[in-house]
Amino acid sequence: MQKEVVDSMAMKRALTRITYEIIEQNKGIRDIVLVGIKTRGVYVAQRIAERLQQLESSTVPVGELDITPFRDDQPLDIALAPGKYQLAFPVADKRVILVDDVLFTGRTIRAALDALMGGGRPQSISLAVLVDRGHRELPIRADFIGKNIPTALQERIKVSVTEVDGHDGIEIINDN
Repeated sequence: MQKEVVDSMAMKRALTRITYEIIEQNKGIRDIVLVGIKTRGVYVAQRIAERLQQLESSTVPVGELDITPFRDDQPLDIALAPGKYQLAFPVADKRVILVDDVLFTGRTIRAALDALMGGGRPQSISLAVLVDRGHRELPIRADFIGKNIPTALQERIKVSVTEVDGHDGIEIINDN
C-alpha cells in the first residue's frame, strides 16, 4: 500500500524553507559547499543550490558523494577502500552542508562523514534532509529538515524526484 504524503508543491516549499534556514543559520553563504549523497540527495542538493543562487546571487559548489565503500553493512572493497576521496573540491575550511533525501537510522550519514574526512578538515558539517522519519540507531540529527514524517519500522519512505522518477513527491509504503 502506498500513500502520497507530500506532493510536488509541498516538496518545493520544504526545499525553499531549508534554503532560507541555511542562509539564516550561516549568516549568508560564504564558504558553504553542498555535498549530496547519491542518488536522490544529489538532486536535493542541486535544487537547494539553485534556490541559493536565486536568493543570494552567488553560486555554491555542489558535490556528489557515493558512500557505498564506507557503509558498515557491505563488505569492504579494497578498490574503493576508505581514504579514497571522491569530491571534485576540497572541503578543508569550508562549511559543508551534507544533503540526503531521507534520514532513518543514521548509518548512511555516519558513512558520509567517514567519506568526507578524506578532503581535509571542514570548518563545520551540517546535515540537511528532505525527510526525517525517525528510528535513529546512532546519535545523529539533522540541522535542516524539510518534513518530519513519523513511520513504523515496517514502512518505507519513497522520495521521487523528476530527474530520476519523472515526478516529485514523497510516499509512505507499507510492506505488509
